[in-house]
Amino acid sequence: MTTQSIDLFSNEFHQNPYHYYQTIRPHHSFAKVNFVSGGQSSWMAFTYETAEAVLKDDRFIKDMRTVFPNDITNENLPPIAQSMLFADPPNHRRLRSLVQSGFTPKKIESFRERIKEIAEEQAELMSKKDTIEFIEDYAFPIPIRVICELIGVPVEDQEKFQRWSHAIVDIGDAEQYEQIMSEFIQYLDQLIQQKKEFPKNDLLSDLIKAEEQGDRLTTKELHGIIMLMIVAGHETTVNLISNGLLALLTHPSQLELLKKEPSLYKQAVEEILRYNGPVEFSTDRWANEDFLFEGQQVKKGDHVIVSLASAGHDPNVFANADEFQIKREQSPHLAFGKGIHYCLGAPLARLEGEVALQTLFEKFPDVRLATDLKYLQWRESFIIRGLKSFPVWLK
Repeated sequence: MTTQSIDLFSNEFHQNPYHYYQTIRPHHSFAKVNFVSGGQSSWMAFTYETAEAVLKDDRFIKDMRTVFPNDITNENLPPIAQSMLFADPPNHRRLRSLVQSGFTPKKIESFRERIKEIAEEQAELMSKKDTIEFIEDYAFPIPIRVICELIGVPVEDQEKFQRWSHAIVDIGDAEQYEQIMSEFIQYLDQLIQQKKEFPKNDLLSDLIKAEEQGDRLTTKELHGIIMLMIVAGHETTVNLISNGLLALLTHPSQLELLKKEPSLYKQAVEEILRYNGPVEFSTDRWANEDFLFEGQQVKKGDHVIVSLASAGHDPNVFANADEFQIKREQSPHLAFGKGIHYCLGAPLARLEGEVALQTLFEKFPDVRLATDLKYLQWRESFIIRGLKSFPVWLK
């Protein structure tokens, strides 16, 4: 069955996708959707139960080389597509086992004080201003500085790294993208060589040394991991912080509750992830065979995505699903995925969101919107859910 056509690339859809999900979810848990501007169709999971089933089903695969063997090769595969995010077993297990030691909850928690220092430094830079562009001045710099320090990017290179990272995520011109990507890869190769010769106490040095049953990461795989950290780790955390602030400012009773009970910050982050999380859709999957799924005939090669945003508002799982409640006790949201591709960086994203928001309200308790809500525009992205800009008053 095919749903009505929707334009996932339109401003109208991104301004309020939840209205669409509310309309479609009771009638279709899994349906083929026509994308107006994209000119393609895809199977999409709308309900929580079906979304979870797709994310855990190994018949939906991630590696484009398997799906398009005549078109996609190791040579023309983008760096990020050579990361574990776009790998299937057994290669996925191999890559994840080599990387996961750098992302244990204990290791990430040890970074708390440094994240707090970075957030306070950014807050200090804003302290002489009355209004700021929140994303540019606070939500963007914190995660990229954290990633630079985690990877082991020298201080003198961090400004360049930030510029390249921003361009890689946002740039639309293919020729310009290729040029910037080439410069960035050249820099990464130099950095990898430095870490091989002079390893330090950082993630990149650890990844270079990492070994599993005599196996090590190749240079291209190291490129892929760093790209993954920038796109999946940094970009999503920027929007976790900014979407979180927006949710709190537009729900003043919840903000007051949080100010009175700072112990609720962890729960508040979970509710932000569910209510208006930073990732609207899962990354691409393809059917690896013909089979019947949720009563629908899926064909080999069919494209499949999951609406994480719709799943997070499913009333069959979340009571009063369209309400923002930071004391919500049960929140098995899918913001970080499920199954073998569950986000390895989830503990870091949670910690950064918690620390960044708490530091902001400690320093600027009267922060508020500097524009009418109707003027805020959402980015027309296929994956990311985030604002284009976010002006706020600090005082």
